[in-house]
Amino acid sequence: MKDKNKLLRMLPKVDECLARLESYVEEYEIPLRVAKKGVQQAVEQLRNRLLNDEQVHIPKSQAEWDEIFKRQIGLLMDSNLKRVINGTGIVVHTNLGRSLLPDHSIRQLSMAGACYTNLEFNLKTGKRGSRYSLVEEVICDLTGAEAALVVNNNAAAVLISLDTLARDREVIISRGQLVEIGGSFRIPDVMKKSGAALVEVGATNRTHLYDYEQAISDSTALLLRVHTSNFRIIGFTSQVSAEELVGLGNKYELPVMEDLGSGSFTDLSTFGLPPEPTVQEVVKSGVDVVVFSGDKLLGGPQSGIIVGKEKIISRIKKNPLNRALRIDKFTLASLESVLRDYYDPEKVMKKNQTLRMISDPPEIIKKRAQRLMRRTRRKIEDRCALSMVSTISRVGGGALPEYGLASWAVELNPGGTTVSKLEKDFRALPVPVIGRIENERLLIDFRTVLDGEIPELSTQLINYFS
Repeated sequence: MKDKNKLLRMLPKVDECLARLESYVEEYEIPLRVAKKGVQQAVEQLRNRLLNDEQVHIPKSQAEWDEIFKRQIGLLMDSNLKRVINGTGIVVHTNLGRSLLPDHSIRQLSMAGACYTNLEFNLKTGKRGSRYSLVEEVICDLTGAEAALVVNNNAAAVLISLDTLARDREVIISRGQLVEIGGSFRIPDVMKKSGAALVEVGATNRTHLYDYEQAISDSTALLLRVHTSNFRIIGFTSQVSAEELVGLGNKYELPVMEDLGSGSFTDLSTFGLPPEPTVQEVVKSGVDVVVFSGDKLLGGPQSGIIVGKEKIISRIKKNPLNRALRIDKFTLASLESVLRDYYDPEKVMKKNQTLRMISDPPEIIKKRAQRLMRRTRRKIEDRCALSMVSTISRVGGGALPEYGLASWAVELNPGGTTVSKLEKDFRALPVPVIGRIENERLLIDFRTVLDGEIPELSTQLINYFS
């Protein structure tokens, strides 16, 4: 106890430390409150470790203390949102920001932030315009829909559509389509929040058209389909097609809505993946309202896109919720540029980062991994064994969870440390490297490592193991 108290008394006073750091704070234009917080945190961390009876090195010199303070202040000054290198192999990685934008979309974002724009100004009439007109025509051209609206994400698209069409009334849905996606977003919960009453029909694995028809009453407002993109039920199964449900809706004068989730304008079977319904196909089936994400398979910014019949979309536009859920100029700027690429199927495959990563053949990915090996292996081989392995990547974004993409990864087998510690340390690198652990090895999957990141990744590996 005496030794602990002696060490605690060796901890410096915050005001004295700040006085010593005055020139450093002024040179780097560090706010005084940030500098003070950094010093306090550094001292407090050491104090807590001492109180917990941990082995602690107490600096002997003021210079050593100052280096500790500067590191802590630097952490506080650093942005919380950081660039990372995605070595997971998951293309649309929700936790890492989902889709990457093409260069021209980033330029549009920059323009929208640096300049005044015609966000809600009609340049022809000189009067107030609608922000949605900036993308509505393009969306309708590409999907075949009569009208379109964009809100801030697909959950919002579902919410405002149900609130508009079915508040205080019933919505019929198959039990097999009551999905939950990431973040505990459940279709029944959002339906309840919208004011609509859920009517479940059929069984988990089989639902028939007559199940919907038997549930229709005077209180029914909507027939709802939800695409089960993030799970599959196989075996003895049956679901009602969009065309069948549209026929039933027409018979009883009820609108039909489909939540496509990820949503795609591209036939994924061209990448060797199972076919998924495209937005164009669902619109063509006659569904009245289709909602889907803009930042998953579409490859754009976070947004929820609503397309369908003009008479219904116009009602949704007038919903007061639209004001709360509307997208900003940055989303509109980047979304429009991403959408315009789809006018040219060849162009979109080259420029859309998400589609390019999904479609990259294994031989291209292997070459990227080989570049890292040539730069790095010999320089760290006595401390970490690197090898190339074939592996499986994932699309991500809740799409096609049971189907993988053939890929190549660099496998790290460190000597003198555990794989879990290596994975943790990589997350603390200047540019964090996020990999995945398989069979007690850390893998960096090169499907999601960009060409321009390879030199930086190599340098970080060499520095870490040196």
